[in-house]
Amino acid sequence: MFASSELIVNPDGSIYHLHLRPEDIASTIIVVGDPDRVAKVSHYFDRIDFQTHKREFVTHTGYLGGKRLTVISSGIGTDNVEILMTELDALANIDLQSREIKPAHTVLNIIRIGTSGTMQADIPTGSRLVSTAAVGLDNLMNFYDLPQSAEEQAFCSALQQAARLPFMPYRVSADADLVNLFAEGSEQGITLTAPGFYAPQGRQLRAAQTLTGFLDHCVSFRMGQERLTNFEMETAAYYAFARLLGHRAVSLNGILANRALQRFDENPEATVDNLIRFALEKIVASDL
Repeated sequence: MFASSELIVNPDGSIYHLHLRPEDIASTIIVVGDPDRVAKVSHYFDRIDFQTHKREFVTHTGYLGGKRLTVISSGIGTDNVEILMTELDALANIDLQSREIKPAHTVLNIIRIGTSGTMQADIPTGSRLVSTAAVGLDNLMNFYDLPQSAEEQAFCSALQQAARLPFMPYRVSADADLVNLFAEGSEQGITLTAPGFYAPQGRQLRAAQTLTGFLDHCVSFRMGQERLTNFEMETAAYYAFARLLGHRAVSLNGILANRALQRFDENPEATVDNLIRFALEKIVASDL
């Protein structure tokens, strides 16, 4: 039984931060960073049955092609993903009244629709990329017992040395079936999840930085046939919590910037809309 200080339930029976009750969410959940993007996704639903918002967490649940779907925003960063994934799992797998774990485990399908910048010259702006794995540069997993394979640990150790990182990153794979669902016509690659937009992604404006040449090290890094393909700020946490909590996750990235060529997408709204429509079409046609 979880104490009221640890599993906080609002007076209306909803979970603390998300302000959602178990019946408010579907088992297939589209996650976006930008709260304004929630409506851009649900705009394509046949109908919306539920809407709420609290802080950066905006939620719409409805139907498309006979499938019940939820779309929810996380805001920016892996710290928000921790709250979102932990509370979504609680809605699915903890009885909020008895405060006990439910006897049957419910698996959620978590599909991220987000924007990203590639570090490789051959991946064009306007394209979409499916993250087959993600490497976290944040410290969130230092607080969790995340199981990692020997191959994942070796990759992270090699990256730490090559990029001269003063800490050990972590690596987690996407759900293979979800990757296959969205693979058609998509780039695939290993995503680097950064704890910031500027220095942690090799951008420098006025503030001094400590990791000289960080972007170049990331661009040139290779381990066997594997390379890093893109930067963003949430994917590794989604994959880590999916592994920790027994869910399925995949991250779909609209490529808005090419760092190697120093180019930005001329029509970013169209790139995001194309990604949304692609994702929804694949979800509706699937057995999710």
